[in-house]
Amino acid sequence: MELELDSDGALSELSQPQMALDFRQTGPTVPRMILGNRLRALREARGITGADAGREIRGSHSKISRLEMGRTGFKARDVADLLTLYGVLDEGERATLLALARESNSQGWWQYYHDVVPSWLHVYLGLEQTATVIRGYELQFVPGLLQTEEYARAVIGLDPDEEERLERKVQLRMARQQILRRAQPPYLWTVIDETALRRSMGGRELMRRQLAYLIEVSHLPHVTVQVVPFSAGAHSAIAGPVTVLRPPGGELPDVVYLEQLTGGAYPDKPGEVEQYRHVMNRLAVEAMPPAETEVFLRNALREL
Repeated sequence: MELELDSDGALSELSQPQMALDFRQTGPTVPRMILGNRLRALREARGITGADAGREIRGSHSKISRLEMGRTGFKARDVADLLTLYGVLDEGERATLLALARESNSQGWWQYYHDVVPSWLHVYLGLEQTATVIRGYELQFVPGLLQTEEYARAVIGLDPDEEERLERKVQLRMARQQILRRAQPPYLWTVIDETALRRSMGGRELMRRQLAYLIEVSHLPHVTVQVVPFSAGAHSAIAGPVTVLRPPGGELPDVVYLEQLTGGAYPDKPGEVEQYRHVMNRLAVEAMPPAETEVFLRNALREL
């Protein structure tokens, strides 16, 4: 159920996607990452180069790289051949990894919106829907997971598109927010630049409802909202928005996502990931604490 604040300050239900979606279908991203990580470890333990592994499956070094990074699906034949090359003969381990290969080609619930989901966004949606921790900074807009439906429509409407496609994009954004209402939600910690809160999107009353909703949702035990005020001056994340997602299980490294105008980037070198983790840690200190943030949001609401 998606909720927003009504005029009396109570939570009310937002409109739902036209089709009942199975949100347990979390897609192939994490199985691909787990399998790719395991295959990389097996290859390196045997001292086999990526080029040699690529030739074994009638491919190239770049194909092995994409597989090990979890950026593409796996063919069962390729996985079986690689396991044989890496000396994995235990039937139990082979069965487990081959099962992951099958899962790596599964579909997430967002496939229902395939017409409005660009290829580069599939990886992010898979991570978002399975992450245990989502940490992010937003400069221009309220974070998508914390937007009211009407605010989302105003933001998405900045991109000229057919009306039907715009509505499907709004539905997708609202559907993504289901993760905050499920039995075991991720911990969401978001830092919002004051710029995003001062920019009027769709008028005064719309912004009042969005600010009221931010206050309400920040009271959820698994949601932390902080604001970086103008008075903070230059800060560690001023270059632009960033999201750091922690996959489940504790075996995979955090994933950094940088949203761009026409795509998304995933810096994956250990040094780069650590740098962004450091940026987010610094930002938590530079931003107003949660209690001060609520006071700020309430004052901003009164000023509208």
